[in-house]
Amino acid sequence: MAKSMQRNHDGAFKARVALEAVKGEKTMARLSSEYGVHPNQIRRWRQRLLDELPDVFSARRQKQENQGEEMTSAGASVWDRKRLQNC
Repeated sequence: MAKSMQRNHDGAFKARVALEAVKGEKTMARLSSEYGVHPNQIRRWRQRLLDELPDVFSARRQKQENQGEEMTSAGASVWDRKRLQNC
């Protein structure tokens, strides 16, 4: 069976490529060849950046982050209890 061509890029790489696309100094084809990513993927990352950028400084985002931290701490306590039960 052939190995999948799917690659996982970290967030910093995606942000760097998307930011280059937003700047508009280079064409999508040029960015694609420089970073080795399909132009459609760059367009999706660029669009996601533009869609989510206004929320970076909003109160709604801060509220979501606080809820995520609460869930993480609750998840850790469940994990600890399960781990202790298995000992």
